Amino acid sequence: MREILALLPKPSRYLGIEEGAVEVDLSKTELHTVLAFPDMYEVGMSYLGLKILYSLLNNHPKITAERVFAPCRDAAKIMREHNVPLATLESDTPLAKTHLIGFTVTTELCFTNLLYMLDLAHIPLRAEDRGEDLLRYPIIMAGGGCTLCSEPVAPFMDIMALGEGELILPPLTTLLMQARREKWTKTQFLEAARFIPGIYVPRFFDLKEDGTLTPKFADYTKIKRRAVADLKDAPYPEKQVVPFGAVHNRLSLEIARGCTRGCRFCQAGMTLRPSRERNVEEIKQILNSCLDKTGFDDVSFLALSCGDFSMLKHLFLDAAKKCRQEQISISLPSLRVGSVDGDIMKAMAGIRRTGATLAPEAGSQRLRNVINKGITEEALIHHVRQLVGYGWQQVKLYFMLGLPTETYEDLDAIVELCKKVRDCCRLPNEKGYIEGPRIAVTAALSPFVPKTHTPFQWEAQIPLEEMKKRIFYLRDQFKKQKALTMRWHEPAMSHLEGIISRGDRRLAPFIESAYKKGAVFSTWVEGFSLEPWYEAAKECHINIEEWIGKRDISAPLPWDHLEAGLSKEFLKKERERALQEKITEDCRYHACRNCGSCDTKAGTSLLKEQGDAPLQTMLNQAHRDQIEFGEIPVPQPAEKTEAPHIDDKLKQKAVRYRIWHKKMGQSAFLSQLEIQALFDRAMRRAKLPLAFSQGFHPMPLLTFGMALTTGIESEAEWFAITLRSPMDKEDVVRALNPHMLRGMEITAIEEIPLTGTIRNAVKETFLLGHTTYADEAVRNAMEDFAGKNEVIYSKTNKRGVQKTRNIRPVLTAYKKSEYPDFAVEMTLSWEEGYISPITFSQFILENSSGVALKIRKIQQHFA
Repeated sequence: MREILALLPKPSRYLGIEEGAVEVDLSKTELHTVLAFPDMYEVGMSYLGLKILYSLLNNHPKITAERVFAPCRDAAKIMREHNVPLATLESDTPLAKTHLIGFTVTTELCFTNLLYMLDLAHIPLRAEDRGEDLLRYPIIMAGGGCTLCSEPVAPFMDIMALGEGELILPPLTTLLMQARREKWTKTQFLEAARFIPGIYVPRFFDLKEDGTLTPKFADYTKIKRRAVADLKDAPYPEKQVVPFGAVHNRLSLEIARGCTRGCRFCQAGMTLRPSRERNVEEIKQILNSCLDKTGFDDVSFLALSCGDFSMLKHLFLDAAKKCRQEQISISLPSLRVGSVDGDIMKAMAGIRRTGATLAPEAGSQRLRNVINKGITEEALIHHVRQLVGYGWQQVKLYFMLGLPTETYEDLDAIVELCKKVRDCCRLPNEKGYIEGPRIAVTAALSPFVPKTHTPFQWEAQIPLEEMKKRIFYLRDQFKKQKALTMRWHEPAMSHLEGIISRGDRRLAPFIESAYKKGAVFSTWVEGFSLEPWYEAAKECHINIEEWIGKRDISAPLPWDHLEAGLSKEFLKKERERALQEKITEDCRYHACRNCGSCDTKAGTSLLKEQGDAPLQTMLNQAHRDQIEFGEIPVPQPAEKTEAPHIDDKLKQKAVRYRIWHKKMGQSAFLSQLEIQALFDRAMRRAKLPLAFSQGFHPMPLLTFGMALTTGIESEAEWFAITLRSPMDKEDVVRALNPHMLRGMEITAIEEIPLTGTIRNAVKETFLLGHTTYADEAVRNAMEDFAGKNEVIYSKTNKRGVQKTRNIRPVLTAYKKSEYPDFAVEMTLSWEEGYISPITFSQFILENSSGVALKIRKIQQHFA
């Protein structure tokens, strides 16, 4: 794909040269694997599981693991026009020439993207069409949380991995290396692979008319999900790929796996049991090491329910102290009402205060009991009052629509609860007058989707029109209220998810047909349409109402052969308790409910394989180190809210340097914004004593030269840094150069005044060449341009307005290039306005392809 980088939108998605990315040497590789994420780069690089597996595989001396992501629609169009197959990031190897492709499947809405990527890779979609030759095509594998409900894509997969990859991938890759060496057929490999715990081979189950399956082997009837018993045996990648840009561009530090709160709608909470915490001291060591090796300035503790971590207060306060000293932001996502106390809130407010998010899920206590949310209105109000006391002024509340037994009274309760939260700090004073801040509340609504392996797997999803009706009903009520805002998840997307989420193999033709009709990136609101899906349903004779309808609780289910770790009896009891509006308490701190996932006195875990260590809840301590209800501070008036504190030493300014560097090879395709983040992290890894700005978002004092057009190489780029303590120029270069990206190298450094604006160049000198035009033709075109008194250039902007200018004054000098591979050396002036050197060169070389241009900046000229 590198030959078309210049044509691709946001080419940095396809470079594979980030800090932490492996440098591939296929001559030393026995097994070439690819970790594939069926969404765009910035989404996939936010996913921690990908980084864990990348490190795991690349630590094996005979295995190379690369990455690949789904190109956007525009990029796919360009690839097809140029007949360029989808290739790996690190070595640009076409996917069809690798040995194993492992897709991470995190949501049902990405099913068509699996086919999209196989198609772009020129790999047959269906497993049966890829033949028996194990060396002809790579093994196609799916893993991730969605493999427990991925029957609709089973015919496209050779194997699926159920559970945690640290246990599954090592024996699987060892087996595949043996199979390739000994030239096994694919069937021989799959028959051997079925004996690896956690490996699901779809072809060894036959489809029946009702969607259930018949096993082909008597000893292969139930596949168990794999779970690591102790997280010390799940190494965390301390050195990891630092992305150029990601939705969550930060250090996500996993502190626990699993959750036993028992929310009855939550598939992850049910299927990732038992709850296992990583040792606190190990987490601290990992945090320090990761920050040193990545340079991230933002940390997020990661768990299904961070607030339930038994020693969260001890861990967070210790980490917050370190992060405050180095101006690193730290956050806790996935917080429950009452799961953090005032000490943690105060520490969070002192670092960076953003909007707080809480998830009551339902407006009425009755419905919260049905779904086993386990929180009360009293607890929610207390939590919000604490937040306001520590300086928060806005809160987002998540709710679900269409939950089992929901009525319109429950919808009214959502509005009433939001009003109570909005006004919870407006209280009567001594004279009886109401005073106190009114909180800005945003209600975020998402339609309920019944999921497999949960107590609600038998329940119906409300139809699309009813979803819209309930959303509009609430919207009309919110419109009447001050300081209340309502947002909602696109109901058509939830409706589609509901169709697929409990699907079986009879939906495979539906998925394939929808893909061929253009249904890709269905997780993105932009460009989403139900039309191709409905057309596919009609073509495949799919009755939508059947797939979102209620299921017979006594009938077999299409996913019964996949063991998630929960007995069906437990799920049925939880469903009964839901209908009785009964709460089931968290078994971490209360009685065991014999769900089946743990080894207990009552029996062995349903997930246990021969030789496995005991699988059970693992906590750092038996009781949480926080109190449920703490003191409520007096809220501060909004106008007196102060910016988070920054350590005084970080504000000091000792010396300022301008650093010159090269930007060659693939690094030329990085944008200015990407480079700014890149250098920020590089300087943190180099441990340079950076000075910071002040205010609500303190930032390192960095200044960059004029942005260079993406795709142009340069021998003369610069940025300026301010250090808070003196440091010799040579020491700065020695510290920073090892952390520069591939293609970048420091060439010079100079001290500049601590104050004052740093002026940009008014002229720049470039080398120009072309891969298809002869050097003489390029020079003749330049001479022809230079010989004119006026050259008018027209451009139409995004608003459709055409603008013209004389660009002849842009060229101030040119001569024959002394550099090999370049025809001309030209000096361009920006005194009358900037024009991209690529645009300028294409204009001079009429009908020239941008892909064929070769441009390199070699000098900047200052006034």
